[in-house]
Amino acid sequence: MKMNNLVLYRKYRPQTFAEITGQEYVIKIIQNEIKSGHIAHAYLFSGPRGCGKTTTARVIAKAVNCLNRKEGESEPCNQCASCLDIINNRSIDLIEIDAASHRGIDDIRELREGIRFAPTKSKYKVLIIDECHQLSKDAANALLKTLEEPPAHAIFILATTEAHKLIPTILSRCQKFDFRKLRIEELVKRLEELSQKEKVKIEKAALELIALNAGGSARDAESLLGQALVFAQTSAKEIVSVSDVRQLLGIVETQSLGNFVDLICAKKTAEAVLMINDIADRGYDLQEYSKGLINYLRNGLILAVAGSNSSDLISGLTDEEFAKLKTQTQELGIQKIQKIIEIFLSAQDKIKYSPIPQLPLELAAINACSLV
Repeated sequence: MKMNNLVLYRKYRPQTFAEITGQEYVIKIIQNEIKSGHIAHAYLFSGPRGCGKTTTARVIAKAVNCLNRKEGESEPCNQCASCLDIINNRSIDLIEIDAASHRGIDDIRELREGIRFAPTKSKYKVLIIDECHQLSKDAANALLKTLEEPPAHAIFILATTEAHKLIPTILSRCQKFDFRKLRIEELVKRLEELSQKEKVKIEKAALELIALNAGGSARDAESLLGQALVFAQTSAKEIVSVSDVRQLLGIVETQSLGNFVDLICAKKTAEAVLMINDIADRGYDLQEYSKGLINYLRNGLILAVAGSNSSDLISGLTDEEFAKLKTQTQELGIQKIQKIIEIFLSAQDKIKYSPIPQLPLELAAINACSLV
């Protein structure tokens, strides 16, 4: 398969520890273990999706089997036969399975039989089990026996988004590492690097908006960036703007949210109610609109509380939008913004149960205007 046909998160998958975004604490410990030669026989990587668990496992597999790695080093060379076999998914000593589709006891028994034999080409045979919490009870107990008395040539790396579902006896036999969600600034830095490699210009505010909607997942952020880059290439745009990204992601324009808050500030109750109906008539998802409005008001609350220190916490806004939010924040004040957020949070919960979807938002608009 040509590299050009791969999605971004596969095309630019980190190949060394230094390339892995975030997770500095985890990476440092693992690197020290590899440098010293004190490699654990079983690791458990726990954390949200898209934060680098499987990628880290693959880099470990390369590092421990790298033919050019010298004593006291931890990074794989990515040039020797062993590294290239893993990069190109043809290593027979690296076994990756998804426990969601191989969760039965027969699957684990087959793995146990295979792991007993010495590696064909490499120093270690590495077994990566993704979503290991989905193993059946019998399969987990079968795996436990191997984890208790593993062959010297075997390294097990279990990855899961729900470590609490694993049986305690497996947890106690693994070296556990908790992976965290990535911060907005870490995601933005990664997205900037990828857009430069793809030779596509994209506004920083647009990258911040992508990062904000990725939920701390590098994989999700890179998938969203891929959509934006395809849009830029097909529309022959010189630069991808915040507006383009909002349209791609189906996010309500910040200008619309700002105008709605302006109506609340001015106590224009009738106009606010009419605007909600206009939004509903144009086919917007009202729950998504309320979600966008709550996030906009939250930005205002952060601005009111943190003042000049809030710039790093508020993402996805242009300079003009930020200036408008600042004016609205000064007019409303902390207590009123807090109460308005609570009103619309309550309305958002009621939308899906309401016989008239826009009614909870209409009532919220009336209540919000009466507070100002």
